[in-house]
Amino acid sequence: MIAIIKYNGGNVNSVQNALNRLKIDSVITDDPEQILKADKVIFPGVGEASSTMKLLKEKELDLLIPSLKQPVLGICLGMQLMCKGNEEGDTEGMGIFDINVRKFPAKDIVPHMGWNTLSEQTSPLFSGIEKNNDLYFVHSYYCELSDFTTSVCDYILPFSASLQKDNFYAVQFHPEKSGLVGNQIVKNFINL
Repeated sequence: MIAIIKYNGGNVNSVQNALNRLKIDSVITDDPEQILKADKVIFPGVGEASSTMKLLKEKELDLLIPSLKQPVLGICLGMQLMCKGNEEGDTEGMGIFDINVRKFPAKDIVPHMGWNTLSEQTSPLFSGIEKNNDLYFVHSYYCELSDFTTSVCDYILPFSASLQKDNFYAVQFHPEKSGLVGNQIVKNFINL
């Protein structure tokens, strides 16, 4: 069973719909017992960092998520909240990835919205996927490049399109909205 963490994130249902298309059983939950018992956990997110972190803290999910031992996939804001800190609302993150989340410079069109290409794909999430595929992004903040970076995207500047540390995987793009390539990334996560 796949647990999708519930916390009023905007793309929770679209993530579950993507799993349904792949015939993968899932549950949307904020119950710690269900999350701990799940084979895999997906931490999706669309929203604002500080208010989302407040909701996570109210349910102590900010403490539970970093303690998980099974594979965990953070998506978009989920990825950003797994980092140390976020300029959006001066938000302290969970610190799984010891990097910061920055706002794109205002010299170009923000948010970064639409299809963009990845490079340097080194994560098992990209197994069987050709390089230079386009994936779907919607974000105004980005994760810095670091030793945890497993793919890079360029929009105004290069940023981490995906991260990995131990059992924690994270992607800035939305695999659930990225067609066949996104489906393959979800399958690769399920098969870890």
